[in-house]
Amino acid sequence: MRRVSLHVLLRLLSVADGPDAVVATAPPVAPREAFRRFWPYTRGGRRLLVPVLVLSMVGPVVDGAEIWLFKIVVDDVLVPRDLRPFLWIALAYAGLIICSGILGFADDVTSTWVGERFLLALRSEVFRHVQGLSLGFFERRRLGDVLSRITGDVDAVETFLLSGVSDGLYYVVRLGVFLGLLFYLRWDLTLLALVVVPLFWWAARHFSRLIKATSRERRRRSGSLSAIAEESLGNIALVQAYNRQESEARRFERESAGKFRAAMASARIRAVYGPIVEIIELAGGLVVMGLGTWKLAEGQLTLGGLLVFLALLGNLYGPIRDLSHLTSTFYAASASAERIIELLDQRPQVVEAADARRTGRARGDIEFRGVCFRYPGSPRWALCDVSFHVTPGTTLALVGASGAGKSTIGKLQLRFYDPDQGAILLDGTDLRDLRLSELRENVAVVLQETLVFHGTVRENIAYGRPDATEADIVAAARAADAHDFVQLLPEGYDTLVGQRGRTLSGGQAQRLAIARAMIRDAPVLLLDEPTTGLDARSGHRIMEPLRRLMAGRTTVVISHNLLTVRDATSTVVLDRGRVVEHGTHEELLQRGGAYARLHRLNEVTGAALAGSPPARKVLS
Repeated sequence: MRRVSLHVLLRLLSVADGPDAVVATAPPVAPREAFRRFWPYTRGGRRLLVPVLVLSMVGPVVDGAEIWLFKIVVDDVLVPRDLRPFLWIALAYAGLIICSGILGFADDVTSTWVGERFLLALRSEVFRHVQGLSLGFFERRRLGDVLSRITGDVDAVETFLLSGVSDGLYYVVRLGVFLGLLFYLRWDLTLLALVVVPLFWWAARHFSRLIKATSRERRRRSGSLSAIAEESLGNIALVQAYNRQESEARRFERESAGKFRAAMASARIRAVYGPIVEIIELAGGLVVMGLGTWKLAEGQLTLGGLLVFLALLGNLYGPIRDLSHLTSTFYAASASAERIIELLDQRPQVVEAADARRTGRARGDIEFRGVCFRYPGSPRWALCDVSFHVTPGTTLALVGASGAGKSTIGKLQLRFYDPDQGAILLDGTDLRDLRLSELRENVAVVLQETLVFHGTVRENIAYGRPDATEADIVAAARAADAHDFVQLLPEGYDTLVGQRGRTLSGGQAQRLAIARAMIRDAPVLLLDEPTTGLDARSGHRIMEPLRRLMAGRTTVVISHNLLTVRDATSTVVLDRGRVVEHGTHEELLQRGGAYARLHRLNEVTGAALAGSPPARKVLS
């Protein structure tokens, strides 16, 4: 019968991961292990844990005293019809009510402070940990799911560790107080009332696994919803341009329906569980009431004693019922704990060596020696035996078709990844032997995707150097040819640029990025497709600020537009991850190889865009 009922309940669940699951289920973790992992984050509020526990223990004692006063009222005032004791009973009861209110206030404020302090520590640590993960993690994971874990799942962990434990202790103390009063009043009736207690634990144990399964699925679906919403709304221009609103809405609705099914499965299980617990409680109460009435008729129990016993019995079953409910809540919260632990268990692919060297300000000598690299999970080499040398203050151009490996070199130079073979050196030292933070302090970047934060123009420029003065910010903007358009904005340097700089044109956002690189004043500069997405006029307009930025710095320019690289000291041509040519602009044109073909194609494309035939030119 037990197996049949369990099978029926399991059919109520809809928690299986399909092959197209947006977010996978986190690996299960034992509650004891989860508790051990999260306990250190209570450090900031541990000094108040003892007061919280004391308040939790005192509260049930006051509640028990209030109920005991009711027995005195019945036996000493109502039954004998004697009002003389009523005054001191009323004063005592009022005192207990005031005491209960003060204790409740102190308990609420203190426990909330401890809980929120724990959340502050855990959420900050999780965010700091995620910030330190390698770029590969973010390329594999859904950002919306990560955000869901940092917000919703972290909140649920507080229930798992602090609120749940505090409530559990409160229920245990309450159980002890009322059990002691019941034994003092009638030990035989108390033993009879305890006969049904094992049934409470049986119900809690039987249903907790099912509740945890549905809770795990609900949290996973919440992560999927956040992932889809972030992806769709983050690309809203593309969605609307291609009239894909209905498609995206259906995708979101499909994931919402999955969460709905998980929520309904949880509701069905709780709906079955609640009445079972109430029936067990009712059965115990009826048995005690029957025997208590018989003892009252036999004169073995006073009316006040019977009424108080029944009131105490309700307060006895209450903590037992709450403890069984708390078990379900505990297992539900542990599903969120599993998702946070999975996140905290992620380790950066790029790790700083224990004896990493300090670099100070680098000279800017960059060398790739036989570098081979492939992205995690990919069978194909992104780079194979790549070697080149950039001396301080010179410019190296990396050109090639899309997918040739140009941007991969930029990621390796910033040490977002480490090479599988070979070495990358800065001033003769392998990047893996340098402090990661100092390595990146020596590099300024202008990326293919212009990254602008939702903030003011001033804040976006100063992001390259937070301690920059107002004069430094204006000087950088002037050098980047951005000062004039900034002055025309409604609030000048205090103008909010909107999320991802949506209030700016592509050229304006790119000039802010150049100003940000200017103010950083790093000896090494990485330009990854700096004119991508700009029209010809805007592209030509930022060339002069780029030249000012490159002056005196070791520069690596990644571009498919040869107009931006013809002034480079030397050029490396990549094809399918390999270096196929290396030389100056003139040398490569004279060879008539891959670079010459790219140059010829670039001229044809540029002439076509300009509306005039390309000039005939013989390449030897």
